[in-house]
Amino acid sequence: MSLSAKFDLSNKVAIVTGSSKGIGLAIAKGLAENGAKLVISSRNQKGVEERAKEFKAAGLEAIGIACHIGDAEQRKALVAKTIEAYGQIDILVNNAAINPYYGPLESADEAVFDKIMNVNVKAPWMLSNLVLPHMKVNGSGSIINISSVEGIHPGFRLGLYSMTKSALIMLTKNQAKEWGKYGIRSNVVCPGLIKTKFSESLWSNEKLAAGYNQIVPLKRMAEPNEMAGIVMLLASNASSYMTGGVYAADGGYLISG
Repeated sequence: MSLSAKFDLSNKVAIVTGSSKGIGLAIAKGLAENGAKLVISSRNQKGVEERAKEFKAAGLEAIGIACHIGDAEQRKALVAKTIEAYGQIDILVNNAAINPYYGPLESADEAVFDKIMNVNVKAPWMLSNLVLPHMKVNGSGSIINISSVEGIHPGFRLGLYSMTKSALIMLTKNQAKEWGKYGIRSNVVCPGLIKTKFSESLWSNEKLAAGYNQIVPLKRMAEPNEMAGIVMLLASNASSYMTGGVYAADGGYLISG
């Protein structure tokens, strides 16, 4: 097989959570453009169906399945409907996440802690467990968890979010260690500050944005589509010996000192 052919995702089925907009949408589009059959998923059925129609109009294969990843029954339904539609699952991108609280650790209440841990940590763990049997049958699979530079280097007033993203990194390493024997790889991507709706409260702050752009070596924030390339690599056979890795896509933020 040629090296270029190893990037081809034809006959692969990918689920990308939180993929109706932002980073998730960019990742889904990249995977589909490389040949994968895409399951676009977020909480709103109308939204994912609209995205699937856009993909099909562009000649890409996709279906939309709504799923609130914090809900156990909806997670099970997402996997079951994917198998019903495509018969297999080869790639899982755990992208969906929340950040309902911005402030000091001591001011957050217990309900907020439970909510963010449920969506950002428990849900990727459980969803990965649900796809595991289907990947074991194939003797291969790629799980890509989307963490954050906040999971490696703590910022200010994002303590709870940082905790969850750090936990996701360790979940990835344990998945890689335990599931490698099945031919399943697990890697984690840590984006820096990306211009999405999710992070708008940060990049729309002119003072904060100017400070960030001054610090990072590339002197700018990223667009969502700049996160797709690393995921396309990790999903493909071109990364067949890559597992348990932590990959930053942050414009050099983590080396900015």
